Amino acid sequence: MTQQKYFPWAFGLSLGGTLFAGYLAGHKLFTKSCAFGESCPTFLGQPACYFGFVLFLTLAIFTAIGLATKEEAKRAMIIRSTAFVSLVGVLFAGSLTLGEIIPWFTTGVKLYKMGLPTCSYGLVFFTAVFVLSALTLRKAVPAAGKTEPPAIPPKA
Repeated sequence: MTQQKYFPWAFGLSLGGTLFAGYLAGHKLFTKSCAFGESCPTFLGQPACYFGFVLFLTLAIFTAIGLATKEEAKRAMIIRSTAFVSLVGVLFAGSLTLGEIIPWFTTGVKLYKMGLPTCSYGLVFFTAVFVLSALTLRKAVPAAGKTEPPAIPPKA
């Protein structure tokens, strides 16, 4: 994937995640209950949706800067940063989803109003951003220390 295609997609996914996690965090903050009546997993004593919101907001800010920046080197650094933050998000949401999905197997879809735990939807968005970042880095950004061999000059 090219950088030109990467940033709009990554920004859209990040913005979608920010809006969803923001809704969950806002609902929890103002009503003291989870938005969809499910258990609210916590992390470091706080609702996990607060951390998901911060991670998605960070991704949205990074990708918005990437959209506005035209310099290739800065864009490559932003893609690397986005890959790192999205990987943290995958690990974070993945661990929470694992804890939430076990009751889903025993009680079925009825346990969650949206079919799956909300953490699993965050996991999907984080994974999509990470995969896009990895594919873009693999194609568009040369690996550190690797350079193209010098061209062989033609014989006179």
